[in-house]
Amino acid sequence: MIRVLIADDQSLIRQAVSDILSGDPTIEVVGQAVNGADAIAQTAALRPDVVLMDIRMPVTDGIAATTEICGDPDNAGTRVLILTTFEEDEHVVAALRAGASGFLGKGAEPEEIIRAVHAINEGDALLSSAATRSLITRYIATPPERAPGGSLPPELASLTEREHEVLLLVARGRSNQEIAEELVISPHTAKTHVNRIMAKVYAHDRAQLVILAYESGLLVPGA
Repeated sequence: MIRVLIADDQSLIRQAVSDILSGDPTIEVVGQAVNGADAIAQTAALRPDVVLMDIRMPVTDGIAATTEICGDPDNAGTRVLILTTFEEDEHVVAALRAGASGFLGKGAEPEEIIRAVHAINEGDALLSSAATRSLITRYIATPPERAPGGSLPPELASLTEREHEVLLLVARGRSNQEIAEELVISPHTAKTHVNRIMAKVYAHDRAQLVILAYESGLLVPGA
């Protein structure tokens, strides 16, 4: 059973999302938070698997709440999925930097919301869509180019050659299945590589791997 906390200051949206998720027998809505501070407190009390987080909320906004939740080691088993509109691009990337596992537009269809919760819970961050890749390339600044043969940033130096290949594919939005097909390995092996990379660079999830790849200069926007 996937335990979900919904955080939004609009009661109609909270109830609508709750009704949608309750239609899936594998999902349980364990709480509803009215602002970011409430989301932080309820996450600490309930330890949900997934928090659906609005960005613009009173008292504490969704980005600050995401930073607090994802930065707490006691919440290691909790993933944050941002509910927002695609017009707020810079806020979405800020939320990803804070540790969110992906984002979903509030106009998404019911089945999309359910699929998103399952994907986030399974560790497959919502970064495979063209829209999300566009956000990353637009709002993560292009770092200076490394000279040919130059050393990797410290956080990437411990990666093996294979892990380096996998990280590049993750940064380009490939799923575990797609990585497996491209590298001719099993999906299980692809997932193992991704998990090892996250452990080595202290990344909360795949979303942070994408940001790391761009901000370190390993992959430049448009590449």
